[in-house]
Amino acid sequence: MVRNGMLSTPLMRTVMALLAACLVGGASAAEWNGYEQLKFEVDGRQCLLVQPKTTAPGKPWIWRTEFFGHEPQADIALLGKGFHVVYMNVQNMYGAPVALDHMDKFHAHLTKEFGLAKKTVLEGFSRGGLFAFNWAARNPDKVAAIYVDAPVLDFKSWPGGKGKGKDSPGDWKRLLSVYGLTEEQALAYKLNPVDNLASLAKAKIPILSVCGEADKTVPIDENTRLAEKRYKALGGEFVVIAKHDCDHHPHSLKDPTPIVEFVLRYANCK
Repeated sequence: MVRNGMLSTPLMRTVMALLAACLVGGASAAEWNGYEQLKFEVDGRQCLLVQPKTTAPGKPWIWRTEFFGHEPQADIALLGKGFHVVYMNVQNMYGAPVALDHMDKFHAHLTKEFGLAKKTVLEGFSRGGLFAFNWAARNPDKVAAIYVDAPVLDFKSWPGGKGKGKDSPGDWKRLLSVYGLTEEQALAYKLNPVDNLASLAKAKIPILSVCGEADKTVPIDENTRLAEKRYKALGGEFVVIAKHDCDHHPHSLKDPTPIVEFVLRYANCK
C-alpha cells in the first residue's frame, strides 16, 4: 500500500529486509516466528540470523550453537527485547577445534558485516554445551554470558557413556574422528568444559544451566553439577535451575522468564 507517495510501514520493513539480504553476504530472506530471518554462508557453513523488529542499544545477540528452533521460547522472547538470534551449522563437530575455527569466522562476520556487539551470549542445548564452553574458553573476551540447557560438558559422559549415562556409539566414533583422538587419548583429554573453566572464571563470565535432575542421557552430576562445583571454586558465578523428575527432555522452561532475565542482566554488550 502506498500512502502519500510512501510505502506503508509493514511493507517498508519487508522491502528493507530484502534489500539488506541482497547487500550482505549474498543472504536470502525468510520469516521465523514473525521475524525476518536471513540465510547465508560463512566459511562454507550454512548460517542463520533472525532480526528483531527494533534493535536494542548496542546490538546484543544470542548464539544458539545447536538445535536451532528447538524449544525457542527464550529466543523469541529475546527477539522481542531487541536481540538478534544467530546460528551456524557445525553439526557433528562436537565442539572440536575445527568447529571453533568456523565459529571464529562467524563471529568476525557478524560483528563486521552486521555490526553486532563484540560480546555475545552463547546458548548451548545438549551437545551444544561443548561448542558454547569450548568457544568461550578460546574467546573469553567475546562472551557476555553463557546459557546452557541439559548441556554436555564432558564428552566421556556423553557420547562416550563412560560414566552413569547412555552411550551413543555412532556419535562417539564421529567425535573421536573430528577431534583426531584415539579412545585412549579421549579418556585422558583435559580440555573438556568441566576441566577447562579457568579462563571463563578469570573473565567473570556468568553461567546459567537449566537441566533435569533425572537426566539419564547427560547425567547432571557428571556435567552441570561438576562444572558448577569447580566454577564456584574458581570464584565464578554458576546458576543452576534443576527440574525435578525431568529427564533430558523437555529442554528449556515453559515460561522462559528466568532465562530471559538472566540474559538481560548480563548482556551489557555495548
